[in-house]
Formats: sequence, structure tokens, C-alpha cells
Amino acid sequence: MGTDDGRREWARHWQYPELPGLDLLRAHYVRHTFPRHAHDGYVIAAVTGGVEEIGLPAGTLRAGPGSVVLINPEVAHTARAGVPEGWAYATLYPSRALITEVAAEIGTLRGTPGFTVDMVPDPQASRVISEVHRAAEAGNALAADTLLRGVVARMLIRHAGPLPARTVGRAGGADAERARAVLEERIARPPSLEQLAVELGTSPFALLRAFRERYGMPPHTWLTDARVRRARRLLDAGTAPAEAAVAVGFTDQPHLNRHFTRIVGVPPGAYRRERRPRS
Repeated sequence: MGTDDGRREWARHWQYPELPGLDLLRAHYVRHTFPRHAHDGYVIAAVTGGVEEIGLPAGTLRAGPGSVVLINPEVAHTARAGVPEGWAYATLYPSRALITEVAAEIGTLRGTPGFTVDMVPDPQASRVISEVHRAAEAGNALAADTLLRGVVARMLIRHAGPLPARTVGRAGGADAERARAVLEERIARPPSLEQLAVELGTSPFALLRAFRERYGMPPHTWLTDARVRRARRLLDAGTAPAEAAVAVGFTDQPHLNRHFTRIVGVPPGAYRRERRPRS
């Protein structure tokens, strides 16, 4: 994608079949902004140019070259350029299963691991993350897998502990979890906030507050993110974007295109071309 001022934006979001349980994104963004969203798995991102500004529950980070951003599953965050020239980065999206597997191999963590910091200055790890991408792009499976496991192990050994189990806390937390379950079940035809509150025996304002506290975003934002995540799974399986749009509750493919591109960083058609249907 191009920009009016001549600074080119580009992105590739893909899977390398020899590295199961991993998504790869390498990109340069200038005007693109990621709305509040979360991931099923982990984020390990090496900023290679410019500055990325990441909005996290604890505050806003500014990540420049040589830094590595670490985000745990289901942590709501935003991202945008922190300088006029934008930012470039190489990102690894390892699944929970892959992280757990590496953690078991190094034997220093019990349970499901979680990162204990959001960003670290680590030029060496940043270079290795970029090398994982280059090796995968060159079709060098041995190098890509070796480098991947090495840098994931480095991050886990230095910056991880047991991922804390989510506690429901007060009654509102239970309502938020029940609301999420309803929205997941009726993703294509969700109830209004008032209807949802009535079903759960609470008030709209109380439910909104509890949901935002529990998931880091209001229900309508969470629903858009959940629809995009489900659309990704459908595209992974070979579903056409137009069919995926209807299946997850978007009114048409242009609506899917807009939200998908904002959250994933590439349009659904480009995303699907980089996948292999799963048998």
C-alpha cells in the first residue's frame, strides 16, 4: 500500500509451513494505526526502524530500533507510529502451544509462561528475530527453526514467569465472562448492550464497566476483534473472504476488509494468499 507523501507502507503477514504454530509479520507502517485488539497467542516484536507507540493497560510504550516488545495472550493493546516516518518491525506470533513447548524444553518454567515485562532493549535478540524472518523467506527451515527456538528461549529465560490465572474477582467479573460467552455464541447476530444486560440480570452501565475492566475494551470493540479473529481461522481453512464476512457477522466483504486490515495489518485477500488450507 502506498502513501500520498511518498513514504511507502508495506506488510507481509504469513505462515512458513516448516514452523507450525507461528505467524510472521514484517512491515513498515506510516499512517496505519492498530485499534485496540488482542491476540490468541503471544507477540514478540523487534522494531527495526522508526518508533512504534504501543498502548497497553499499564501505559504507552515507545519502542525504537533494538527493542523487543513482548505481549501476552488476550492483552488488549493499540499500536501506531511514534514519529512521522513511521516504524518498521519484524514480529513473531507464537501460539500458546509453541511457547509452552519451548518452556518445557528449557525446563525453567512451570505452568503456562507469561512475559513479565512489556519491552526490553535487546539489540541481539532484535537481530535474531529479523534473521528468523530472513531464513523463513529463504526457505531455510533448519536455520529458521533453530533461530526461532533460540530467541524464544532467551525471552522466556530472561523475561518470563508463570502466566497468572485470570481471577473473576467480584460479581461483575462473572457477568463479563458470561457476556463474552454469549457474544461468542451469537457472534453473527449479537444482542444489544441493554438486551445482554437484561439476559444476565444486570444493568447496561454495570456490564459495560465490568467488561471493560475484565477485557480491556468495551463489548462492541471486543466483538469486532473477535469477528476478525474468527474470520482469520476461516481464511486459514481456505474460506473465501466474502463467505467469511457473512459467517462472522459483518454486513459485507468491504466491512470485513476495513476491520481486518486495521487489526491484522494486511487485507484479508493478501492474508489468505499467504496461507495454506489445513487438511
